[in-house]
Amino acid sequence: MEIYPAVDILDGRCVQLVQGRPEAATVYGDPAAWAHRWLEEGADGIHIINLDGAFGRAQKNVDLIRKFIRETNAFVELGGGIRSVEDAAGWLDVGVDRVILSTLAVREPEVIRALAGEFGSVRVMAGVDARGGEVMIEGWERPAGSYLSWAERFEGLGAGSLLYTNVDVEGLQQGIALAPVEDLLRRVKVPVVVSGGISSAEDARVLREAGAAGAVLGSALYAGRVRLSDVLGAAHAKG
Repeated sequence: MEIYPAVDILDGRCVQLVQGRPEAATVYGDPAAWAHRWLEEGADGIHIINLDGAFGRAQKNVDLIRKFIRETNAFVELGGGIRSVEDAAGWLDVGVDRVILSTLAVREPEVIRALAGEFGSVRVMAGVDARGGEVMIEGWERPAGSYLSWAERFEGLGAGSLLYTNVDVEGLQQGIALAPVEDLLRRVKVPVVVSGGISSAEDARVLREAGAAGAVLGSALYAGRVRLSDVLGAAHAKG
């Protein structure tokens, strides 16, 4: 299982939110410096969220993200502010390895098919942000139906992977909720990366054994509750 530290960018700074609320942001400084640190510590890739884009200011932080992509060969997946095929294609052309489509995928599902056809399924990740079993869109403000049904639909449209975020536990640093992850893994065949609540090496071990392809590490890593090396050890263990 692969581990992707989150580098969430708001107004040019690396931040971590609680439950997706911008007013609850904790600021950690230079996002590029954090991304380089996680790579030096052995991260499998970097998970970038352009929060200014996610909150309606899509052009913010673009130069910063482009510069980081140019100066590293690391695997980068990116979401936030992707509101059209053109937005997604622009990031893929810049060099992002995989774009994450969330609200757009629900509003215009055929975008997944179009991007997968042009760039390949492996570069298209559908975001399944769920609260209480329902997909949440528009900054986690509006429910849009069963997360399992949407996951199956995204897979059928050609998404090469899914990012499952459990909004109920995201940012709380209290551990994962395994049951909805297991339900999702039983329903789809594409790789699933899990985000939300991962706060220990034990969480990583449980997800690996359940069959998750990857995990995003955020608040607990920045707060010092867990060391990246410990999570990587659990994620990369054999058997």
